[in-house]
Amino acid sequence: MKSYFLTLAVLLMAATSLVAQNYDPVKTLVMLNQFDKAKTDIDKAFNNAKYTAKPEAFILKSIIYSSLANTDSKKGTPEAEQLIADADAAFAKFREMDPAMALLSEPMYQNGAVNLYSTFYTSGYNDYSKKNWGDALVKLKKAIGYSDILTKFKLLSSSLDTNVLILAGITAESGGFKDDALVYYQKLANAKVGGDGFEGVYRYLITYSFGKKDMEAFERYKALGKEVFPKSDYFDYDKVDFAVGLANGFEEKLKAIDELLATDPDNFKANQVLGEILYDTLDPRDTEAVLPAYNAELEKKMIGAFNRAAKARPGYEIPYLYIGDHFINKASVVSEKRDQHAKDMKARTKPGTMASKEDIAKRDALDKEYGETLEGAKEPYEAAAGIFAARGELDTRDKQQYKKATSYLADIFAFKKAMAAKAKNTADQAKWAAEEKKWNDRYESIKN
Repeated sequence: MKSYFLTLAVLLMAATSLVAQNYDPVKTLVMLNQFDKAKTDIDKAFNNAKYTAKPEAFILKSIIYSSLANTDSKKGTPEAEQLIADADAAFAKFREMDPAMALLSEPMYQNGAVNLYSTFYTSGYNDYSKKNWGDALVKLKKAIGYSDILTKFKLLSSSLDTNVLILAGITAESGGFKDDALVYYQKLANAKVGGDGFEGVYRYLITYSFGKKDMEAFERYKALGKEVFPKSDYFDYDKVDFAVGLANGFEEKLKAIDELLATDPDNFKANQVLGEILYDTLDPRDTEAVLPAYNAELEKKMIGAFNRAAKARPGYEIPYLYIGDHFINKASVVSEKRDQHAKDMKARTKPGTMASKEDIAKRDALDKEYGETLEGAKEPYEAAAGIFAARGELDTRDKQQYKKATSYLADIFAFKKAMAAKAKNTADQAKWAAEEKKWNDRYESIKN
């Protein structure tokens, strides 16, 4: 008798185990779209540890819950949101128990991933439309995860889900989640995705890389952008354009160019642009503009930048013209001081008497300052004139610049001649007179 009861107990345990692991009744309900009944049955079955011992239980729960959430009676309700959350958690458990997700090779078991992808994509898009960037990104990240699964099992028609990636990228960018945007845009750019709405992908990656000072990535995405969008001028801009274009104000621009030159000190364009930025600050068109307190330091920096630019591109006169113009502008300020002092000195000096020693000393100091300032323009103008002279045929603009340089050179030597005469240095007076004549003759030889 004891043996009989033992045998019966073993049979009952085996039957219970068989029932606990039999997923067919629930699968049948799923195939018949009886999701309410299927949920009731699987919720009961989940109380049995043996039922949940296999990944199949969790993929079934994911299908049932996600399908039920998308029924007309529940869609858009708080209950549907909870069902989706539970379905997502069930799918995650399924994947944890079976990383290969072998069951997804069977059509029936694919519905869970499809449902979740569609739900997270749609809900993410709705939040995106409302500019709820954070909530939208959380959902779109989920959608991308399921998209990757569907792509792996060839359940999507393309190898890359560009729609969800661009939506996630734009959402992340709009919400300020820069690193997330980077990930999604990189996937699109590396696949060379093009067409309407995708140029911004490459622009973002270029700007992001430049901001991170990753010049290798900057050049790579610039080249990719040009390859995919050959008609866009944006991808022709170089690192100097970005250094200046992305900076706000004088200080930021100066810092950006300095950082670029720290790694590429002989870069022609960087030096030329640096010189121009400094020139515009030191020689503002607005006569009431306040110059930086450290303008002597900036002047030295400007001259160095222009000289490096000239060295990097022999036969290019523009850097020399900038330097010459700067010193002529500077000399004109001193000239105004000289003129004003001469008027003041004349007003203070009675007719037939000598000016005061103080006035004469100040006059001589201003003459000296004026001459030294003019001297700063001499060599750069001579260099520019030499380039023009060697060029042969000149266009109208070049002729105007050439005449300007020769005219100022004649003025410079005329002043030097006058100072030599004042000092009664006849040798220098003759020498500077010859230089003055040379440049005046050169000026006259330049035909309009």
